[in-house]
Amino acid sequence: MTEVASKGAASAAPVEPVLAPGRRSRITPEREAELYEAVLDLLREVGYDALTMDAVAARTKSSKATLYRQWGGKAELVAKAVRHGKPGGFADEVDTGSLRGDLHALTLRSDDCEMEQNSALMRGLAMAMHGNPDLLRAFKDHLIEPEMAAFRRVLQRAIDRGEVRADNPAIDYVMHMMIGGFAARTLIDERPPTQAFLLSYIDAVVLPALGVPTT
Repeated sequence: MTEVASKGAASAAPVEPVLAPGRRSRITPEREAELYEAVLDLLREVGYDALTMDAVAARTKSSKATLYRQWGGKAELVAKAVRHGKPGGFADEVDTGSLRGDLHALTLRSDDCEMEQNSALMRGLAMAMHGNPDLLRAFKDHLIEPEMAAFRRVLQRAIDRGEVRADNPAIDYVMHMMIGGFAARTLIDERPPTQAFLLSYIDAVVLPALGVPTT
């Protein structure tokens, strides 16, 4: 879908009511996980622009009013669903004792099939974010900023261990490098990212930029 078409779809979409967070209803973790999985399935089937709260309500056999009470709107629901679908939580939950071990462990959380699915999903969402500031803000709040903070803690541990110099200018670009390698695999090679590709990318690009030996 072109950017023009995306903007047209966005302008034609009905305005979604946003209810105050204080009115959220209780929901069990099991039910929440079920809802998030349904949202991810719908995203893969129809994309962000065509996904509606009506469709989520129908797929999950819940009321649309409940969805709005719990999440406020589509952007918040989608961002939290993607965060839920992220294997293993955030980066700082891994601590192998070395930076190379941490980055490899993070990569191995997803198998090749999951990486291919996530790559396709994120390409579609990245396009949607260009025309939807609410979605961009929700992603920054629930995924981008928490993950960057977690990576900073991983790097700080490496600095504290003496693996990385505190004044290394590459420290500020680790997330850029990691995301870039993941996204560029399909763009340049026309192949999905894989564990083998990303592990070799970490050893050949990320760690040398940080001054960390790979042997």
